[in-house]
Amino acid sequence: MSRTAAPRINSVPAPHRERLMTLAREVAFEPGDRLFDEQQPADRFWVVKTGAVTLDARVPGRRPAEVQMLGHGDLVGLSWLFPPYEWELGAEAMSLVRAWEFDAVAVRALCAAEPAFGYALTLWVGQVLSHRLQATRVRLLDLYAPRATTAV
Repeated sequence: MSRTAAPRINSVPAPHRERLMTLAREVAFEPGDRLFDEQQPADRFWVVKTGAVTLDARVPGRRPAEVQMLGHGDLVGLSWLFPPYEWELGAEAMSLVRAWEFDAVAVRALCAAEPAFGYALTLWVGQVLSHRLQATRVRLLDLYAPRATTAV
């Protein structure tokens, strides 16, 4: 089983990546800052420049469970592209994070207005989503799969 890196922003073809970057604004998050929480409106997304962000899932009566750690070049947030535009996970800055932030409504409008751009962006997000699902599967197996025992 391959554990390759998630597709990063540089996997978007250059002309479309450059078009997307015209909508970016630089932001920063301090360690412990929440970028978003489950079931909140997904009205923006980020690409990490520096630092680390943890994706997490709520667990009743416990701290949120870490799902995945994201870093340089990674897309933070997938739910902005798919109705009902609500976060499926939460995200927290684990260190000082500098990122490019994008307004989801503006990006979705550009996707609708420029189908080739929309296709390229949807393909990238879909690839990231596929990778995250696989990473989550591996994480769940690490946590909950029965441990092999050896006979003495």
